Amino acid sequence: MPKRPPSIFSVEEAIRAAPTLAQLGMRIKESSARMDVIRPLLPPALRADVVAGPVDAQSWRLLVSNNAVAAKLRQLKPTLRDALAAAQLPVADISIKVRKGHTPGRT
Repeated sequence: MPKRPPSIFSVEEAIRAAPTLAQLGMRIKESSARMDVIRPLLPPALRADVVAGPVDAQSWRLLVSNNAVAAKLRQLKPTLRDALAAAQLPVADISIKVRKGHTPGRT
């Protein structure tokens, strides 16, 4: 790997160096891990329309492309919460937010 000048950091190095960024990086990884657990439970036609959002101690947000996807996910919330609990990634609540101006299949 080529050497970089000491003043240039990779994203990973910057995240590790700053406590606030480190916390943000940890929450991003937690959100991604939760998404990996629930993705197989989503209907295949909806998977491209659901994106992992922010996670905190109380809830996890899923971002969706439209109201129809949001309605289906609301029906699946108990199943998704159970799967997360079984994977040792429990959340008290899963919130669902429709992304404005989003083209389905794009993140």
